[in-house]
Amino acid sequence: MMFHITKYHPAGSRPQCTRMPMDMNNFLLPPEDLDNEESNNEGMIPIIGEDLMMNNDDVPMPETLPILPLRNTVLFPGVIMPITLGRQKSLRLIRDLQDAKGYFGAVAQRDAREDNPDFRSLYDVGTMAKIIKVLEMPDGTTSVIIQGKKRFVMTYPVSSDPYLVADVMELTDIEPTEEQQREYEAVAGSIKDMALRIIKTSANYPPEAIFSIKNIESRDFLINFVCSNTDATIPEKQNLLGTNELLKRGMDLLEMLVKELQLLELKKDIQSKVKVDIDQQQREYLLQQQIKTIQNELGGNPAEQEAEELRKKAATKNWGAELNEIFEKEIGKLQRINPMTGEFSVQLTYLQTLTELPWNEYTTDNFDLKQARRILDRDHHGLDKVKERILEHLAVLKLKGDLKSPILCLTGPPGVGKTSLGRSVAEALGRQYVRMSLGGLHDEAEIRGHRRTYIGAMPGRIIQNIKKAGAANPVFILDEIDKISNSFHGDPASALLEVLDPEQNETFHDNYLDIDFDLSKVMFIATANSLSTISPPLLDRMEVIEVSSYLLEEKIEISRNHLLPKAMENHGITPGTFTISKPVLAAIIDGYTREAGVRELDKVLSRICRKIALKIATDVPIKKSVTTEAIKELLGAPRFNKDKWLSNDFAGVVTGLAWTAAGGEILFVESSISKGNGKLTLTGNLGEVMKESAMIALEYLRAHAELLNLPIEAFDNANVHIHVPEGAIPKDGPSAGITMATSIASAITKRKVREKLAMTGEITLRGKVLPVGGIREKILAAKRAGITTVLLCEENRKDVNEIKPIYIEGLEIIYFNTIQDVLKTALLDEKA
Repeated sequence: MMFHITKYHPAGSRPQCTRMPMDMNNFLLPPEDLDNEESNNEGMIPIIGEDLMMNNDDVPMPETLPILPLRNTVLFPGVIMPITLGRQKSLRLIRDLQDAKGYFGAVAQRDAREDNPDFRSLYDVGTMAKIIKVLEMPDGTTSVIIQGKKRFVMTYPVSSDPYLVADVMELTDIEPTEEQQREYEAVAGSIKDMALRIIKTSANYPPEAIFSIKNIESRDFLINFVCSNTDATIPEKQNLLGTNELLKRGMDLLEMLVKELQLLELKKDIQSKVKVDIDQQQREYLLQQQIKTIQNELGGNPAEQEAEELRKKAATKNWGAELNEIFEKEIGKLQRINPMTGEFSVQLTYLQTLTELPWNEYTTDNFDLKQARRILDRDHHGLDKVKERILEHLAVLKLKGDLKSPILCLTGPPGVGKTSLGRSVAEALGRQYVRMSLGGLHDEAEIRGHRRTYIGAMPGRIIQNIKKAGAANPVFILDEIDKISNSFHGDPASALLEVLDPEQNETFHDNYLDIDFDLSKVMFIATANSLSTISPPLLDRMEVIEVSSYLLEEKIEISRNHLLPKAMENHGITPGTFTISKPVLAAIIDGYTREAGVRELDKVLSRICRKIALKIATDVPIKKSVTTEAIKELLGAPRFNKDKWLSNDFAGVVTGLAWTAAGGEILFVESSISKGNGKLTLTGNLGEVMKESAMIALEYLRAHAELLNLPIEAFDNANVHIHVPEGAIPKDGPSAGITMATSIASAITKRKVREKLAMTGEITLRGKVLPVGGIREKILAAKRAGITTVLLCEENRKDVNEIKPIYIEGLEIIYFNTIQDVLKTALLDEKA
């Protein structure tokens, strides 16, 4: 039995309905025949109450009723039942009847799984019902409380759309005769007693159910109520509903209750007999024996099977006797651990890691140096130093046969191909390739791993990547090594000291493995944008190779040979559909990108390909050769203006050379002299080092005025203002020292500066010119700006010699050691 006392939402009880196209007057009854819907305080509807059962005989049975299919439940006359509406047909039927206060037929489905039942899917006998209340639930569903009135049998289907409608015939309950009254009374009393015993015996019914059963006085309603709430199956309940004789219905119900009570008492008796006081050890032993029996029936102990599989894997490993001894010790420990404990999975994971690592397993290096050079040249334009170093390593390895792999550190601005170079190196060597990003790494355990005593312990990322590579000599890229940070978790940079030391990494110790692993055959290649943030001990262990920014000429070649073909392929454009000439590529690079690498250039070329792909897809004709005018149409106006040399009509304006992450640039240093007391003013968002260079230049000129033929009184009665344009851009560094000195000297003497001249170099208080960096980028920036003469420190001659002659063709480069020589060359006798 199951008794529904308060709110009731039976699982699966989802009646169905939708819309009613015919006249609702066929199903309506006069208002005086309707029961009071607000029978309790505050609108609460009682679930049981024999007053709601009364006067059913006064309700006439219509000839035709809309049919509401019920799932997993049967409605009996007089019983109030809450149901949840699920399908649109049910919702439509209830909506049509709600305001009209009409009646409908509630009929159980033969198969509760059917979502769109027809007449053949329903039982023939049902119950005429009325709507007591419609409830809109907070979760969006609709629940309806309905009350059964009279039984009927469907005689003929009338309509199936928008919901089922059928002709019905009333079924009359046959009351017991006078001779049967005492028997009927006894049956009803037995049903009440049996129901109360079931409620008390079972723990599944609320105590309020006893109160509800005791307060039912009507024998007819008692039988119908208990029939509705018994645990009988739907066919059994339907059989009770179809029984016309009340006495027979009660007898059949009583038989079901007796069986249910006997089953409950039997279960209770069995539970009391088998309840034995077993202590914890005996209970665990019993369970273990049962598990062993079940495992044997299923084919064996999983723990033993795991151990056997691990031994098979270990047999294929090329590790020494010491490691094999450790493995056997650990696998013996695994077999002694209870498989149901968490420690078993920890030990199993550890042994699986041991057997998956490539112990002494190496790939064969490819010593074809010509093939290696072709691969490196194919994938990357320029980068001659890096390629040469890789080929040198291959050559030594080929001759010697065994060499500890070097630790290379490629440093340079973003987008110049440092990371992608590692993949080409791996292909050239024929090795596996793995990459580990170190950006933002702050936990030492990421490098060395966690000890197995911690929950969720795992190897460090070095060992994880070696396992992923499947070989103990991969090309291992340590990306963004300059962006490692430290915290209270430890210092990852210090943990890398052992990894990146060829003398130590052959016995690299991972905390999780707790066994030394040989990393000496791994070729580590680190990448960094700046060396200033790398700790000195770590930097000392690496061979630094500077990857400088690409020249305009190199970017043009990279665009033609790599970026543009790749962009056309990625955008579905057939090769040869259009071409971009070198001058147009140069215009794109100068006008739409400002970077050291080629990432932004790749994006710009992809934008061009997308625009052209749209034209092709929409059948708009395109020109085979993309012109500069077409570029402006595709990309809009240029974002950047090319730096150009300005005229020397004004004294005090000197062209300097600067290095940025996007390559070399020219900058202009402007000086002006005004009456005052020798005050120096600096503007243009200058850094501390650049401000010091300005003060050194002014003090040197003031101290050596006579030697330089400068009017000394000009320093005593004048203020000097030095400005570097584009004040929103921060500028710093010592390389503008000689530029500032020349600018101040020109402003004081009113002498013009030599036409199309640029310079760079640091100055000291002794007047000595010191070398600076970034010479390659600075000289090429000067050439692009139309400069014809460049002044450099003598010690920078070696940097110029490393530049290909074709890139500096047409430039006159003059070398100096003192500022006096610089001023003699830079300043003309002509007054501005």
